[in-house]
Amino acid sequence: MAARGKAEAGRSRQLFLWDDGRPMRFYVRPGLTKLRLAPLLLAGGGRLCRIQEPDAVLLAQPGEQAPGGAVSAEYVTECIKRNQRLPLEPFRLPAAPPPPPAASPRGRLAFTEAEDAALLQAVRGRGERRVGGRALWKELERAGLTRHSWQAMRDRYLRHLRPLRGEPKQTEEERARGMGIFEAANREFESDESESDTSDALEELPTQVGGGKPPGETASGLKTGMEDCAFPGTQLQREDRPRSTCSSSRVVGEVVKTMRHFMERFNVDLFTVTQAFLKNTGEVETTSYFLQTGQRLDGYPVWSREDDLELQKDDEHVRSKLIAKFGAENVAKRVAFRKS
Repeated sequence: MAARGKAEAGRSRQLFLWDDGRPMRFYVRPGLTKLRLAPLLLAGGGRLCRIQEPDAVLLAQPGEQAPGGAVSAEYVTECIKRNQRLPLEPFRLPAAPPPPPAASPRGRLAFTEAEDAALLQAVRGRGERRVGGRALWKELERAGLTRHSWQAMRDRYLRHLRPLRGEPKQTEEERARGMGIFEAANREFESDESESDTSDALEELPTQVGGGKPPGETASGLKTGMEDCAFPGTQLQREDRPRSTCSSSRVVGEVVKTMRHFMERFNVDLFTVTQAFLKNTGEVETTSYFLQTGQRLDGYPVWSREDDLELQKDDEHVRSKLIAKFGAENVAKRVAFRKS
């Protein structure tokens, strides 16, 4: 360890600077090679590009298909080994036609094996709570780990890669925490109760319950605290309905804060926020994305009253049409949402 630290201390921090003092800019395709080279390049004064820029040095592994002008990744290790910037030309790789980018059936850019390996490497040793949250994935997006958004990387790992590693799947209760906000408000979707009724109900709720968490933390807090709790506003409107079995005032406070936070963040009224949750099966992240963009996070359409009526029919042909429209998993979630 001491010898390694001494070697790093003697390494030039201006190793990857041009003669005029400008930092060399590098582009490395997402994958394990990028994870390995990034700290070395940055420590030597170089810069990494998230996209391939015209003046950036494209680094690739020997034998990897790369466009003309690409430089072997061994250039970095050789420069560090000799502690000097070497000429690029001896490390140029022979040009090869790049393969066309793979696409998923719906036209999205698919994950490559290298990107899957990079995701597995990046989450290794991370706690379950951190992997299931958002902060880690946003950090990986900023670092340019893959070509995909943080939402896509998180979905790719949780839905596809984690099961391959043999990690336990989420229980039904845990899945309900992610999607289980305001299921009981489903009747709002079916009836045309006025906006003022819902707003008045929200005003009657306490505003300082829940430990004073900032609004930004509310959505993630709901995933671990909501469980089977119903939408408080709906309960207050209907005196003939039984009291909620969710007695925690902290959870109620978090629900109120989330609703208020979405209203302030997106400059919409409570009725709009409630309808957005109902159209998106009560999923917090998907609803937030919908309020921001008008689209679902996964690219599927939002649910309508007509779709729910179709869902109630005991008809395999109708069910197949809904699966083609929304995807099998979303249909299953909607069925569970409707039953709750």
